[in-house]
Amino acid sequence: MKTKIYLALVALSMTSFTSCMDVLDQTPTDRYTDAVVWNDETLVLQHLAQLYAYTPVMVQDCPASASTWKGATLNRDDNSWGVWMGQSEQMEGSTRSMELADETRYNFGAQADFNTLKHYGYQVNDTYLQWWGNAYYQIRNLNNFMDNIEKSAFQNKTELKGEARFLRAFCYFAMVKRYGGVPIVTDVQSIDADSTVLYPSRSSEKQCYDFIIDECEKAVAELPAQQEVGRATKWAAYALQCRAALFAGSIAQWGQQQLDGLLGFAPSEANHYYQISFDAANKIIQSGKFALYNQDADKVTNYRNVFLKKNNGEGVMVWPHTGPSWQSGGTGLWSWDMCECPRPSVWGVGNYHMPYLDFVEKFERIDGTPGTLTINPNQSYTMAELFGDRDPRLAADVWTNGTPWPNAVGGVCFGKNFVDMHRGIKKRNGNIESGRYGSYKGIAAIGDQLARVAEYSLLHTGFGVRKYLDDNADVQTWFCTSTTDYHIFRYAEILLNQAEAAFEMGNTAVALDNVNKIRSRAGIALLTSITRDQLRHEREIELCFENHRYWDLRRWRIAETTLSRAHTGLTYILDPTSVLNAANKIIPGATPKFYIQVVDEIDGPNSTPIFPQKNYYWPVGNSRIAQNPRLVENPGYAN
Repeated sequence: MKTKIYLALVALSMTSFTSCMDVLDQTPTDRYTDAVVWNDETLVLQHLAQLYAYTPVMVQDCPASASTWKGATLNRDDNSWGVWMGQSEQMEGSTRSMELADETRYNFGAQADFNTLKHYGYQVNDTYLQWWGNAYYQIRNLNNFMDNIEKSAFQNKTELKGEARFLRAFCYFAMVKRYGGVPIVTDVQSIDADSTVLYPSRSSEKQCYDFIIDECEKAVAELPAQQEVGRATKWAAYALQCRAALFAGSIAQWGQQQLDGLLGFAPSEANHYYQISFDAANKIIQSGKFALYNQDADKVTNYRNVFLKKNNGEGVMVWPHTGPSWQSGGTGLWSWDMCECPRPSVWGVGNYHMPYLDFVEKFERIDGTPGTLTINPNQSYTMAELFGDRDPRLAADVWTNGTPWPNAVGGVCFGKNFVDMHRGIKKRNGNIESGRYGSYKGIAAIGDQLARVAEYSLLHTGFGVRKYLDDNADVQTWFCTSTTDYHIFRYAEILLNQAEAAFEMGNTAVALDNVNKIRSRAGIALLTSITRDQLRHEREIELCFENHRYWDLRRWRIAETTLSRAHTGLTYILDPTSVLNAANKIIPGATPKFYIQVVDEIDGPNSTPIFPQKNYYWPVGNSRIAQNPRLVENPGYAN
């Protein structure tokens, strides 16, 4: 273990001081020794909990614990191994992928460096969302656990080894989808090992995916079918295998081989991996243990409860957030609610992330027709006229002007407990009053939700993220402990994974059936046939804000076009005639109407996002190559 290596290094530097060696030979009193840990099941389980905590990439690909999303070093050696998922990062690590994608933009704050990434692309020494140093630290711990648990006398040692194997496979999957091929290390390296062991070369991307798929197969045989919530089961292993094989098939089909095979696959191998993904999904589906949650008559409520109701049958594996848990070292802290909610929030405006208008428009109407808005700038609209006939998942996933929220200040427009996002009033003479403290006939020019945004003259898309939000959360307390569980794998993804694999192998019947199961649950028109674009669209809508979109666009190799474009937002301008009578008195219970101003280039006129082709693989980085010259840099990052 690391302690042994540390003591060996100290001894080597002090060989002439024999009196000191006596001290080093003593058993440490401030920590457990190997002999104690591996003979005490309670300590082994605590150590396993730590290993879960040190795999934060399972939640939205967040790469680090203890305060940063930039890939900072894990808090490793001071026995303070609480990983504050969502709390200390304030959502900044665990929501970055939905900002990098075409789903949302960040609201406002000290994010200039991240915005540089979105608008200029990933560069050779960037560290955002990196999973390398922390990954190999974790992999070493997992290798050590697997080695020692095998030697133990515990009756459940096979299951415990399976959990560590699953976590190791997840670590490697998070790496290979970032960098392509990486060194595969399965043994605990010794300090006196040969340099080729201590400084290994990169395995090929194919070797990495084959390793992950094989490890999942072994984990399936080792893991139980049912576990404590949050711990890996055989179904979680199948789910990881399903996802990883789908990625491999996509890269074979849409990518290209580079660096003498270090990156990419032969196109002829695509169906091999699609079949593995299909079969793994089938194991989960045919088990009968999971289903699409569909218990509430109201479709918006039903879809929200997919994420709010615990143990509802849809989660194949979840990261629990209720008190002490296997993850986060027993703290279970999570602050999605505080960060993403509307006002009032202890964070000020809440609303960390703003979905783009062009994303919102992708939600179809209930009859299956496109959801693109047709706006007459001289006409005002009710919120129902704008969005009332949409796929119910829109109202479940996105909040906007008029959305109900506890204690929200809806003002004249909506009254108490509704979000008011209007940003200006079109007076009877046609002029627009939009001053931060302006008003017209007693009506504030700016709705409560956008008052601070207007104060700083910031752009706003007109929307917020509602998925996972709990109306009953205590969002007035700093770093509130949200209790919604995070879905690492859910049944809807499994259906969509299988649908995509089936479609690419020519089985459109299964693809259509799986997609229609999801659309039926959502409450929108079923499809009569299916295309690749329709399948990808359904995946985008169903899995939005769940850390899929950015990685999907990369594996389909369409990110450089899809993510290199300007996005839109909208501004609600109140039509006062909808709430005032001819005497300019407020009409009780009136339904407000709004003029709509579409804002092009909502990220800023000189801040159009870009995805360079080289970013299909992130850089290994100069510092790592300096440490290990056997590593080869990915294309496009040479100095």
